[in-house]
Amino acid sequence: MTINFSQKKKLGYLEGYLSIFVNLLLFLFKFVVGRQVNSVAMVADAWHTLSDCLTSVIVVVGFWMASRPADSRHAFGHGRSESIASIIIGTLLAVVGLSFLYESIVKIIQRQGMGFSQLAVIVFAISAVLKEGLAQFAFWTARKTEASSLRADAWHHRSDAIASILIVVGALFSQRLWWLDGVLGIGVSLLILHASYDIIRSSASYLMGEVPSGERVDRVRSQVKKEFPELQGIHHVHVHQYGDHHEVTAHLTVPGTMSVDEAHSIASRIEEIVKQEFNGDATVHVEPAKSEKDED
Repeated sequence: MTINFSQKKKLGYLEGYLSIFVNLLLFLFKFVVGRQVNSVAMVADAWHTLSDCLTSVIVVVGFWMASRPADSRHAFGHGRSESIASIIIGTLLAVVGLSFLYESIVKIIQRQGMGFSQLAVIVFAISAVLKEGLAQFAFWTARKTEASSLRADAWHHRSDAIASILIVVGALFSQRLWWLDGVLGIGVSLLILHASYDIIRSSASYLMGEVPSGERVDRVRSQVKKEFPELQGIHHVHVHQYGDHHEVTAHLTVPGTMSVDEAHSIASRIEEIVKQEFNGDATVHVEPAKSEKDED
C-alpha cells in the first residue's frame, strides 16, 4: 500500500526518536555496569552506543528538511534532503566498517583472544537483542517509506548488534579458538562496507538523476497509443524526482497537419496520463512529424 509523505515523515520520526531513546538507555545500562565491574571495554562501548544517537538525529533532521515546502531558492521543495542524510549515514557506516576491519586484522596479527566476565557477556547479549530489534524495525519502516536513510540507520543498528554478538562469541570461545573473533570481525566488516557502498551508491545515483524505469515509460506509451492511434508516439521522457514530488517532461510527435488547438488538447490529456503514472507535474512538448518532403 502506498503511503503519503506525511505518513512517511511520521514513521521516520518514530524510528529516529525510538532509536535515540533505546541508545540512551543502553548507554546508561552499559556505563553503570561497566563502572561497577571496572571494565574499561564496556565503558568505552557505552560511549560508542551514545554516539550512535547521531545517526538517528540525522534521520530526524533529514525527514524534517524533506518536509519543508518549496521556496524561492528551491522551487521543487526539499525532498532530496532525505537522500543527503542517507549519504551521511552511509559514510558513518563505512567508518564503522573500516574500524572493525582494522581492529580485526590487528587481533589476528597479535594473536589476541577475548575474555569477559559473565555479567559483561549478559550485558552485551541484551544489547545485541535490542539493537537487532531496532534494526528490524528500521528495515520495516524503510520498506514502508522507501527511505534510504532509514535503511542506512537499520544497517547501523545491525552493525552494533553484530559487534555485540562477536563480543559474546569471542568471550565464550576465545580460549580454544583465539583467532575466531578476528576472523568473524573481518567477515562482518566486509558485510558492513558492502552495505555502506550500496547505500551511498543508490543515494548518489538518485541525486544525480536516474532514468525512469522502462516499464513505466512503456505503460505511458501504450496508453497514448491506445487513446490517440494517429500519433507517432511519445519520446524523450525525463523524470526529475524531489522526494515524493516528480517533474516529468516528454516530447509528443503529432501529424504536421494537425491544428494547434487539437494538438494542445491531446498534449493536455497526455499530461494527465503522465501525471497519473509518475505522480507528479508533467510538461509535454509538441513537435510535428517529419514529412517525406522534409526527409528529402
